[in-house]
Amino acid sequence: MPVLYQLVGHDLAGVRFAISPLSELVMSLRTWRDPGRYPVHLPWIRATEPLRDRLDTEMLLALITEWRWTPDFLTPPPHSPLTRLEDELAVIAATPADTVWRELLLLYGTEERIPAPWHRAGALDRATAALSGYWDLCFAPHWPRMRALLEGDVTHRGREIAQHGLAAMFAGLSPRVRLIGDVVEVRLWSDLSYRRRTDGGLTLVPSMWTRGVSAPVSPERPPHILYLARGSGSLWEAEPLPAPGALAGLLGAHRAGLLARLGTPASSTELATRLGVTPTAVNQHLRALRAAGLLVSTRHGRSMLYRRTDLADRLLAASFKDI
Repeated sequence: MPVLYQLVGHDLAGVRFAISPLSELVMSLRTWRDPGRYPVHLPWIRATEPLRDRLDTEMLLALITEWRWTPDFLTPPPHSPLTRLEDELAVIAATPADTVWRELLLLYGTEERIPAPWHRAGALDRATAALSGYWDLCFAPHWPRMRALLEGDVTHRGREIAQHGLAAMFAGLSPRVRLIGDVVEVRLWSDLSYRRRTDGGLTLVPSMWTRGVSAPVSPERPPHILYLARGSGSLWEAEPLPAPGALAGLLGAHRAGLLARLGTPASSTELATRLGVTPTAVNQHLRALRAAGLLVSTRHGRSMLYRRTDLADRLLAASFKDI
């Protein structure tokens, strides 16, 4: 069944991308319920599972249903790629009690099915504290790697809009999303279905923990679409650097490999994450390549993006031609 979002006003101005540390944190609890559905994250699951006995596991498991859904108030839509976890946790803590209970009933159907921790006094404060502890122990050490992947996705989608248009970008999010006229159709795996206008805009949020696309359970919630971030399948793998022999002999294997990869812009953090090395090591090579006129850089938000120059393109083309 579809969720239909009717774009209003200026289409481009009304569509924004954002990153939500909180959504990633909450949705990662899906791996607690059914780790076998998330095989690409097994390295992270193995690393963090022994830490769970130091967490409020009763409350954390009460945040997600047996069918891996969460109430909307736990995943408020972010408004920026620079969203901070502490700001999102503050939004949760300020959720009115009637909203919490209404959304729990919407999710579970009856009061009897709502997990016991939600029936106790101070449940919302306990949930916020449980999530904060979970972040500190299991997420914070890995967040730079995760954020680099999400920021890389946002950068890619922005280029896709500029080069191919809004409809192509929506189609690229998932086979289950498409733009028809001024309506964005999101076909879900559940029977959830509603239609609403996107007054105030439509937010697109990349995630590492979804297998398709999702939208708020309640049509009253601000319109947003959660979709699978590109590259999630290789998040925990170190990627090899392709290095053509002739250019590697001139520049060294690491710098030649970086040039080969930088046909599209990327930040040093993103590159370090994908290659399994430190940002410091990558930055040293990037600075040397830029000084040699083989890279250009431009600022995008908090990140500096690097891309090959025309001279580097010609060197690579000649080098690969000789292979």
